[in-house]
Amino acid sequence: MDYLKILHQYWGYPDFRGIQREIIESIGKSQDTLGLMPTGGGKSITFQVPALAKDGVCIVITPLIALMKDQVAHLKDKGILADAIYSGKNHSEIIQILENCIFGRTKFLYVSPERLSTELFQTKLKHIKVSFITVDEAHCISQWGYDFRPSYLKIADIRKMKPGVPILALTATATPEVIDDIQEKLDFKHKNVFRMSFERKNLAYVVRKTADKYGELIHILSSVPGCGIVYVRSRKRCKEIASMLNDSGISSTFYHAGLDPIIKDERQKAWQNNEKRIIVATNAFGMGIDKPDVRIVVHIDCPDSLEAYFQEAGRGGRDGQKAYAVLLYNDNDKLKLHKRVIDTFPEKDYIRNIYEHLAYFYQIGVGSGYGNTFEFHIDKFSYTYKFFPIPVNSSLHILDRCGYIHYEDNPDSKARLRFILGRNDLYQLNSLSANEELIITELLRDYGGLFTDYVYIDEFLIAQKTNIPLENIYLILKNLSARHIINFIPRRKMPYITYLRDREDGINIKIPSSVYENRKEQFVKRIEAMINYAENDYVCRSRQLLLYFGEDNNHDCEQCDVCLTHHTQTSQKDIEQAKKDILQYLSDKETHLITELKTLNLPEKIFDEALESLILENQVFIEYSEIRIA
Repeated sequence: MDYLKILHQYWGYPDFRGIQREIIESIGKSQDTLGLMPTGGGKSITFQVPALAKDGVCIVITPLIALMKDQVAHLKDKGILADAIYSGKNHSEIIQILENCIFGRTKFLYVSPERLSTELFQTKLKHIKVSFITVDEAHCISQWGYDFRPSYLKIADIRKMKPGVPILALTATATPEVIDDIQEKLDFKHKNVFRMSFERKNLAYVVRKTADKYGELIHILSSVPGCGIVYVRSRKRCKEIASMLNDSGISSTFYHAGLDPIIKDERQKAWQNNEKRIIVATNAFGMGIDKPDVRIVVHIDCPDSLEAYFQEAGRGGRDGQKAYAVLLYNDNDKLKLHKRVIDTFPEKDYIRNIYEHLAYFYQIGVGSGYGNTFEFHIDKFSYTYKFFPIPVNSSLHILDRCGYIHYEDNPDSKARLRFILGRNDLYQLNSLSANEELIITELLRDYGGLFTDYVYIDEFLIAQKTNIPLENIYLILKNLSARHIINFIPRRKMPYITYLRDREDGINIKIPSSVYENRKEQFVKRIEAMINYAENDYVCRSRQLLLYFGEDNNHDCEQCDVCLTHHTQTSQKDIEQAKKDILQYLSDKETHLITELKTLNLPEKIFDEALESLILENQVFIEYSEIRIA
């Protein structure tokens, strides 16, 4: 296959980068393939190029709707047939997309993992010629990963329906344990991994210890020119920090999952077009965002895993130019991270208690409730029974994994609409305003089946196409509904709970180790790894990150805060002697405070280099401010 010709024709690039060619040739030979590529490594090329060289449809499984829309738009701009199925598409639209796949009128089909188990998708899949299956964000299939999603486990079932079809798994963050788990869960015929070094030579990792995070943030953004991202944990802090930065003369906007889609698009575009220098965001922002000239990424709140941190920090400097990834850290962060363990894994009796009170809330007796679905007002529930919302939310997710309920805390929020009047009656109306006529015309143009069933609609799209303000769209549709011209169900984001089995007595609720103890152990490990990274001021930041992901790098980056603070040219003989002195001091095999080693009276720079060398050689082990022989 002339893959390079395809690359030239559609993308105009002179050649492949990194391990792109190796991955392409592997999947091109129909071999199950796992590609490990850091953020900005060019993952999309590795499946788009070989898919164009093969007959059939490439099915791309990804949880990121924004990425689906973006990549489908880019492919269509190049004249490549592509489409996507995700929540919000109505039944007739989905059927049309799947029929196009069957008849060869689509080359790429993007789907969310939740769609794989639907009867419609599985029925149509039997008749689709599939070239190969691409699984993006493949770490989501591993329970040992930081972003496990149960829906990913359905992918292996799809493989059984298409036994001869190879699979390409792609991820930017995976530890050695997760790498093995991905291949096992996806039923790889043979282990086959291609790794691109996770080292980012142009990205300087910095941990800044400070009690005044806001003041430090302003200082950093004032010192480093260019656009940037500031990551925070809560939606409330997004707005607060963006306002604070604007007040300080730093042009900023904010972004989180709770914003209306049209507002998110506007703010993202304003930042991408450099109309706003800084975007303050939760982790909802960044996936699939292709802005190469980000000069600085600041985490004002500490993430709960190095995987999340590495991926978010990696959005800086994708153009290869110098960029900075800064973590603002203090002792409160450690306390908050430890509290996340308690909040994410409440005591089992607490979880059983939540299950019992859920039944009181909905008035469900023991032995009944199977199949019932209820809206869930978490604030009302928590207020009524004197619980805190965060552990309640975590408890419900655990009960979901145990199979007692299905808890959907982020449901499809699109509005639904159907016409009450028939088509002929609608055309005879003479009491419609100009805007009402404009909206009805747009609805009929964009959506089918409106006279026979409820159809999901996108108010933001209608607003854009009609040039009518969004808030007016809502009011006009409500008015048409009140006049019995349409039935309009406004968009909503109310979570819901479905009982997957009849209610049990709370004392009989079983929470297996696979759902609780094993997952909690992995969560704690990730939390501790994050804390150790933030507090380890002796080993190069880049080397710490690479080692976590199983990459043993034998050189320092010479640009992180550790390297710049501690590294100078020193006598190797002095360093070796210092190592011997430290090991002699620790020969009692007891745990000591690092400060105790200062009694050795070693020069600071020699002491730091000797200690770093011992850590990298696994001769000593440091946890927080304590040290012992490994």
